[in-house]
Order: sequence, then structure tokens, then C-alpha cells
Amino acid sequence: MTEHRPRIYVSDHDGPDPHTTHPAHEYIELCGGPLDGQLLDITRLTAEERTTGALLITSHGPHGPGGRADYEPSTGEAGRWNWLGDVP
Repeated sequence: MTEHRPRIYVSDHDGPDPHTTHPAHEYIELCGGPLDGQLLDITRLTAEERTTGALLITSHGPHGPGGRADYEPSTGEAGRWNWLGDVP
């Protein structure tokens, strides 16, 4: 049986292996929406950015390529951001 490794969110599809985490980095899980189950590297986010969330580029939402998925930190669970909806 193969081990399931979550996909790492990257907006650049020419980027590094989408399944490789780095030990010195901090990740949160995206929950719901088009990026459900992916991990987001928040290592370089400021404290304010970590509390407000992010609009993440995705081609899997209703707005097609270039659309954004809106995620914000979960109020009930650290390490998770919940999907709020999609924007163009």
C-alpha cells in the first residue's frame, strides 16, 4: 500500500515537487472548496496575514483559470484554514 502524501499548494505549476514538505517550513491544511486537503506553506506570511487568510489562485473553481479561492483561519482548529467561497 502506498503512503498518501497531501499535495502542497503552489500557484506556480513549474515549482518544486507538489508532495514534498520541508522540515523548516510551517504548513496549514486547506479545508473545503477547490483546494480541499492541500497544504499551504505559511512560513513567510506575516502575523497579520496568518490571521486574515488568503485569496489563492486556482483553476478548479467556478471562475476557471485565474480565479481565486478565499480561505481564512479556522476559529476552532489551529493548523486549518476554511474555504469561504470563490472570487474572479
